[in-house]
Amino acid sequence: MKCLWELNLYQLVSEKDLIVREEACRVGLLFGGFTGSYHALRCLLRKLRKKETPVNAILAGSIAGLSVLAIDDSNRRRTLALYLLARVAQCAYNSAKSKNKFHLWGSHWRHGDSLLFALACAQVMYAFVMRPESLPNSYQDFIHKMGPVAAPVYKAVRENCRGGPVDVASISAYLYSRGKSDNLKLEKFPSIIPCSVIHPDTNSCLAHNAKASSTTFRKTFPLYFSLTFVPFVVLHLQQFMKTPSRTCWLAVKDAVQSTSFLAAFVGIFQGIICMHRKIASKDHKLVYWVAGALSALSVLLVKKSRRSELALYVLPRATESLWYISVNRHLLPDVKNSEVALFCACMGGIMYYLEYEPDSIAPFLKGLIRRFLSSRISNPGSSFDRTASYTYLQTLDAMKKPKPEDNPELDTSAPKQYSLESIQGL
Repeated sequence: MKCLWELNLYQLVSEKDLIVREEACRVGLLFGGFTGSYHALRCLLRKLRKKETPVNAILAGSIAGLSVLAIDDSNRRRTLALYLLARVAQCAYNSAKSKNKFHLWGSHWRHGDSLLFALACAQVMYAFVMRPESLPNSYQDFIHKMGPVAAPVYKAVRENCRGGPVDVASISAYLYSRGKSDNLKLEKFPSIIPCSVIHPDTNSCLAHNAKASSTTFRKTFPLYFSLTFVPFVVLHLQQFMKTPSRTCWLAVKDAVQSTSFLAAFVGIFQGIICMHRKIASKDHKLVYWVAGALSALSVLLVKKSRRSELALYVLPRATESLWYISVNRHLLPDVKNSEVALFCACMGGIMYYLEYEPDSIAPFLKGLIRRFLSSRISNPGSSFDRTASYTYLQTLDAMKKPKPEDNPELDTSAPKQYSLESIQGL
């Protein structure tokens, strides 16, 4: 049965039989499959259990989460599961805090989100330098593209920190391509990789860091501008038609803030690495963890409302890296398809908070789920949240109610008005 399912799914999404890309079909199956399954399961559970309770939303969300199997890459499934885990933890904390049941020490800090971002960035940058296999290839490519240091140099730094021999041939070939091989004497077991190898094009560390920041700014500004301008126009088309100049100004302002944050991150990270080489004669892998944490202070350039989103975006990557390293060192067991179970459990929690405690969900995530799930989140005064499945069930109940003329035994002298919302437990 499993082989038949895999064969049919491959035939359905294979690029040989479709004009569109396979990845787009798999993502469509994920969202479409979850939406349809969730509403169908909500209807089925309500009919079988004869009542509407939070258990229905949790079970429906958990079972519908199996749609993640449409994504055939376990690493991507793990990334999605860890992202949802961070969101569920955020919802649970917001819910407990609003009910005065739990209050995390330090959560009242003004820059608590920046601290979380710094810890996540520290793990990511450490993994990028010392354990790149623990990060997705797309993430590695993005950091390589934004940073001014070449891949052979990172490899040499990694080998040096581990106490192994440095690939002198690879470094020599890289330096020769930059025209700097004649002035350097390379060793197989150096105490530290010097700055002359890290940035051979520039003799001054300060000039190198400034150039790295400006180059990153030029690279990323068009990207951030498009990511800011296009969604705003699409989601707020009427407002854009009324005040296009103001929309463009806001897009430019947000793009400059985001680009400055990333450019400063690169400059600070490279500056700390160069500073370490000025004051120390031996390299250590923890230097890159500290450099990542300090570089994350550039998030203070971003608007306060976006810092928590950035922290929750980087946190799953850091958790995934830490999980990979722990499994590789046999500190945690390697359970097959554990990411699927985690995704299902997290979706059950997310749907519970969406249905019954929507205020605990971040506005961005709430709006995203509402778009794909066609969910009508109720006002605070409502008894509970009505989704499309609930509306459909209400319609079915109305259709099944007998008409007075069809039932002569019905007592019409004292008609009773029944409302599902007035019945306890529904």
